[in-house]
Amino acid sequence: MDPDQIAEWLARSRRTVALTGAGISTESGIPDFRGPNGVWTRDPKAEARADLRHYVSDPGVRRAAWRTRLDHPGRTARPNAGHLALAELEALGRLALLITQNIDGLHLAAGSSPERTVEIHGTMRDYVCLDCGARGPMSDALARVRAGEEDPACLECGGILKSATISFGQSLVAADLQRAEEAAARSDLFLAIGTSLMVYPVAWLPERALSNGARLVIINAQPTPMDDRAHAVLRGQIGQVLPDMVARVRARLAAPTG
Repeated sequence: MDPDQIAEWLARSRRTVALTGAGISTESGIPDFRGPNGVWTRDPKAEARADLRHYVSDPGVRRAAWRTRLDHPGRTARPNAGHLALAELEALGRLALLITQNIDGLHLAAGSSPERTVEIHGTMRDYVCLDCGARGPMSDALARVRAGEEDPACLECGGILKSATISFGQSLVAADLQRAEEAAARSDLFLAIGTSLMVYPVAWLPERALSNGARLVIINAQPTPMDDRAHAVLRGQIGQVLPDMVARVRARLAAPTG
């Protein structure tokens, strides 16, 4: 597909929605999950350890999780050119909503507005109590771990703390999912960027967009189950593909009309 054609679609779109997955953050040094060198590809047991049932029932799993959080690459990662390009696309008035499966907070750090961003799988930047719902900065909980608490309990009720992310076995926040589904259903252009489109219910969002007559553009290093239904599929580094595309959109919007 000619990149100029996709840029033309973006420039003319009034309701573009983007869905991003782990693939957009790999260029910031955060490994993905299901890619050839993904976290779960190299260690299949790691996926099982991400299940809430194991986290709640096994203190050893919680202690291991807190140690992992201390050194998670997302804590020092910075937005890359792909994140910045999507923030610019929003600034150009060509992105109605950004839905991200990522928990790293890099879209917000890149300048995407909270009002137009849905972190559908939560955020690693906060902790939450599974018992009373108390919430706060993850840095506070990690400071307690560094001070010697292997499994810090909630200071409000003594309950179990975890990162404010959605684990296997947890439901998505209903309001976030509804907002994402409604935006996809209203979209006229849907961008699926760096996502395997294998995690449901989020993987249904491109289907919702297509059913409304939207165009679907997939940008991903690996094949996805939706490739044969997409209007365009682009391979390559997201940090190169997206900035080039947004530059083409910017040029079209700046060109004199009439």
